[in-house]
Formats: sequence, C-alpha cells, structure tokens
Amino acid sequence: MGAMEWIGAGSLLTWVWLLAGQGLFWRTDVRLPDRRDPERWPSVAVVVPARDEAEVLPASLPSLLGQKYPGRAEVFLVDDGSTDGTGALARTLAAARGGLPLTVSAPGEPEPGWTGKLWAVRHGIALARERTAPEYLLLTDADIAHEPDGLRELVAAARSAELDLVSQMARLRVATRWERLIVPAFVYFFAQLYPFRRVNRPGSRTAAAAGGCVLLRTEAAERAGIPEAIRHAVIDDVTLARAVKRSGGRIWLGLADRVDSVRPYPRLAELWRMVSRSAYAQLRHQPLLLLGTVLGLGLVYLAPPALAVAGAAGGEAAVAALGTAAWAVMCGTYLPMLRYYRQPPWAAPLLPFTALLYLVMTVDSAVQHYRGRGAAWKGRTYGAP
Repeated sequence: MGAMEWIGAGSLLTWVWLLAGQGLFWRTDVRLPDRRDPERWPSVAVVVPARDEAEVLPASLPSLLGQKYPGRAEVFLVDDGSTDGTGALARTLAAARGGLPLTVSAPGEPEPGWTGKLWAVRHGIALARERTAPEYLLLTDADIAHEPDGLRELVAAARSAELDLVSQMARLRVATRWERLIVPAFVYFFAQLYPFRRVNRPGSRTAAAAGGCVLLRTEAAERAGIPEAIRHAVIDDVTLARAVKRSGGRIWLGLADRVDSVRPYPRLAELWRMVSRSAYAQLRHQPLLLLGTVLGLGLVYLAPPALAVAGAAGGEAAVAALGTAAWAVMCGTYLPMLRYYRQPPWAAPLLPFTALLYLVMTVDSAVQHYRGRGAAWKGRTYGAP
C-alpha cells in the first residue's frame, strides 16, 4: 500500500469508529427526558448576565417574563457594565410587558480572577438567595428566547429524573449563508467532543452543558462551589457541568425544541470571533494539543475528499474508493444535524470545507492568544488561568 492508501484507510477506519463508538454523537434524538408534574413546584430564580445586549433583549427578555410557571419564579438581570442602555431597556420591557418580577442590578467591574459573565452570575445568584432562597437556578443568556412553558418543562424534567443540572442546547439562528454553513457544524462538532449520551450517563466522566439554558439545583451549586470554583473559566458551561458532576451531581444535556438563540451572525467575521475567542482555551492553551487537533482535522475531514478527487484524477481506484467511502460516512453522520436545522441534505458534502474554516479559526485563536488578544469578548480579554 502507498502512502495515500494508508491515509485513506486510516481516515475510513476513524469514521467507522466515530460512527459506532463515539456515543452515537451524530444522532439528534436526545431531548428532554420523560417528565411529570411534581406535587409541589419549587421556587426558581432566573439569572441573566447581560453586557451590551440592547439589540437582542426585546426578542428574549419578554419570553422569560412571560413564563407560565405554576410555582414562584423571579428574573434577575445583571447588567455587566453595558454602555448601550441594556439595564434601562430591561426595566422598560418589564414595565410594558409585565409577567414575572424583574430585578435589574449592576455589580461593577469584575474582581481579578473572574470572567465578566461569571462575575455577573455570582451577583445574580447572591441577589436571588437574599430575596427568594430559590430551590433552582435557571442560568440563561440574554440572547436566548424561551417558549412560555419552557421553565415548567425544565423543572418537571429535573424533578422526574432526579437531576441536579438540566441543560438544553438552544437552536442557533441559521438565516444567512454563513450561518447555514457554519452553525449546524458548530453543534455537530460540539456533540462529537461531548456526546450527549455519555454526558447523561451517571458513571461517565464526560461532562458538558450549553450555557444558554442551564437549570441548576441550588443545593448542587453550593456543593460544587458554583460559581466561585469556576470563576476563571472562559468555557464556563462545560466547566460548570464538570464541577457539578465531580461533586456527585447528576447532569443531563440535550438538544432543544423550543429554546432559540436570537443573536444574529450575519457575516463570517462575527461567526469567526464566536469560535476563535474560545477555541484555544478548549485546548487548554497547549501547543501540542493544537498540533494534534490540526493533524486530526486534516486526517478525518480534509483527507477524504482530497483522496477521492486525487485518486479519481490519477487513476488510483483504491485511493478514490477509500476517500469516497470515508466522505460518505462523514456525510451520513452530518445529515441528522442538517435535518434538525432544516437545511438541505446536499449541504452535507460541504462539511470538509466547514471543517477547514474551523481549523483556521482554531489556529487563529492560538495566534491571538500569544499576541495577548485571546478570549476577547465585548471589550474584555482573558488570558490562560
């Protein structure tokens, strides 16, 4: 066998293993577990960290204020140093729409060692404990819209399955050409890294959450030291889930049917920043992990179409067959995610191109880190903890 045949065989074997041995990551049927209404509905505090979110708040905050929850619930929006009138707009929306009680507060700049979001979450949780002593915390981002029964369904699932953390990955927006190309792949890659079925298995070491929608039992948060124990985390949702699971908590993660992100990413530049700001942090700022990631993405995603084309053009049937077979398995695993995002199946063969974009974004994330501009978000930059 020549070098290209070995590469093709390696790529195909990798895809066969991913198909069968990586927790069925490619399936999109992990939704809220079976649930029933509890005899008593526990109290809930909804904590919303918000920094310069005036653009999206009119589409998201009313959905929280309008929750049809049978128990006691209150919303705490923490204005994290906004300069666009986020706090004032939140008060205006609450006065006009009514619904759940809203408290808007501003904690000031974060102390050293804290990321801005977690500093805001800390402040919101502290306020909630002073006011209501809630049994559960719903941690949700300012760009996430919830259906009116969303909180009720989350609490019912947590109670029924005796879960300490229930997280739903919000359906991201796919309106523009770049969103359609990059967003479904973002969720696909996330599920490949953190297969939902493994996350949800009590004995598994895999832990993850989706920060846009996390229902957390207050007792479990206290046991895990949340948020103080994760105050430095850039990828706060995964770090939070790990802390809860390490402390003995039961966690669950799945795709959402009725939780949506309303944040637009109309241009490639916005999507690029979304990925690159935390990609190198995901690799723990380790150059060797970066090298392994680049080589792995090349073998798994870029080699199959390259070998299929090169083998066909050069008359090497074995190379073309191996590349085509690996590419076909890749496309087959991507189709369920495309269906979930209501995208056409012909987009599946474009996944290698999207993977190439992610590869370059990851390298750019490392470059920005070493230039002192890593993990930059809304005027703040966070280095390695």
